[in-house]
Amino acid sequence: MKAFKITMMMVAVGLVFLSANGYAAELKVHGVFGSNMVLQRDKPIKVWGWAPKGQQITVTLGAESAKTKAAGDQGRWEVTFPPQKANSHAQKLIVKTSDKSIEMINIVVGDVWVMNGQSNMAFGLGKTTQADMETVQAHLPLFRRFGIGPNEQATPQSDIPADAIQGEGWTVASPQTAGGFSSIGYSFGARLQRALQIPIGIIDNARGGASIESLVPPHKFKDHPVAAAYRAHLDKRIAEFDTSAAVQRLVEKWQKQIADKRAKGVPEDKLPPKPTAKNLRSWSVPGKSPSDAASCYNGMFGVFKGLNIKGVLFHQGYNNAMGTNCRPKRYRVLLKLMVEGWRDDFNDPTLPVGIIGFCAGSIPQTRENFEHWTVSTASYIREAQRLGLTDLEDPTNTAFLPAYDIQIPGLHPGKKQEHAIRAARWALNKIYGMRVNWDSASLVSAEPDGDRMILTFDKAVMPDDMSMTLEGFSIADISGKFYMAHAAHPIKKDVGIWNTANKSCDTKKIHVSSPLVKEPVAVRYAWATS
Repeated sequence: MKAFKITMMMVAVGLVFLSANGYAAELKVHGVFGSNMVLQRDKPIKVWGWAPKGQQITVTLGAESAKTKAAGDQGRWEVTFPPQKANSHAQKLIVKTSDKSIEMINIVVGDVWVMNGQSNMAFGLGKTTQADMETVQAHLPLFRRFGIGPNEQATPQSDIPADAIQGEGWTVASPQTAGGFSSIGYSFGARLQRALQIPIGIIDNARGGASIESLVPPHKFKDHPVAAAYRAHLDKRIAEFDTSAAVQRLVEKWQKQIADKRAKGVPEDKLPPKPTAKNLRSWSVPGKSPSDAASCYNGMFGVFKGLNIKGVLFHQGYNNAMGTNCRPKRYRVLLKLMVEGWRDDFNDPTLPVGIIGFCAGSIPQTRENFEHWTVSTASYIREAQRLGLTDLEDPTNTAFLPAYDIQIPGLHPGKKQEHAIRAARWALNKIYGMRVNWDSASLVSAEPDGDRMILTFDKAVMPDDMSMTLEGFSIADISGKFYMAHAAHPIKKDVGIWNTANKSCDTKKIHVSSPLVKEPVAVRYAWATS
């Protein structure tokens, strides 16, 4: 249950949320608002909800008040307060009508980041390898979390249902609560809060099993022929879906189950009820599956559109890299549309968006298993993520944050901290202007030179262990076949050893070659599952 106090000044008999004419029958605030909330600083603060049509609403935030009336088909109301600077002083948010008052306490103002994607973004801190050290330090009263559980919907929703709000709504970070935060969200947000010394809020709305199609705002599918064709195909599936037949299949299974239970002497009052359309698993209903167009956005992201936010971290990819689901060209298109749609819906043309690269999770590629792990759909999705950002009309405040080298062994590993640290480095440097190293080297050119390729970068390429070993490269000849390659920095002086003191190597260049390739035409790096 959400944490706020409701006071009834006058009791009405038979009061329900929606009246017979469809208007709201009582005062209600949108589900995203509640005690312990973090409001976005430096942007207008909108507060909205529903009430009986025509009823006057008074909203107070701290020392400021605003009045409005419930209007429209559902009795919707909205007020907007001027922007506030970051403020850790607890305020009250009070919404009143003539007969009811809703009071939310411990409201602070800072930055709000959304943690979106699929299961590895939703993965809880309490299940990770670093959980004990992170949670024991989680005395962070200015770091809060709001969680939205699975709520995929075929059409855009206006509110978050109570059963989709995790826990009591906004939760203050502490050693007792931190385990329920998403791992990446916690490790990212905690570092921002400590560095910036302002309130930080995260909204965890990742959905396990979500495909990128489900995370694109619905109005964006018309903006590209590839996306429009996909949407048209889905609409056809929706039109052809026979709900009655699907329910009947459930009923037939149920009939067999209860016959078996009755034969075993199970009492009638212990038998499961007859299934209805509500019992259909969302995955089996076109338009409602977390793999279908806009379904997760409709019920878990766009549902709080109107709330200003600072930015989004996105970590997803598995569902789009599995077998026949792998369509990298479509993924690239949809990622661009997704980011543009978020910026449209949250009215921020340069909304910061960090894409944490798809880290596929398997046996890492080595020289011994090179051929086997080169054949990987993960590589194509990872590349589509990077290219999707470059396709944006305005890539300002975006970043592709590689995770390939983390080399995780399973689909749901407990190793998440490094992803968050890289994201925090990007945000602190590029979004907040702090002196923190974050970005890796970018390729400037690739030129053939006899039997090798010379790669030139915009900055030094330095392995973590400061050695000369550069793994993960492959090289192709004119046939297009790639072979495992040797890669090394060229030696500036004939000193014969790696020597950082006299800078004997040109660390902005890498020479790539293979004895099996005499005339190279292409080079790949990190083109494997992990």
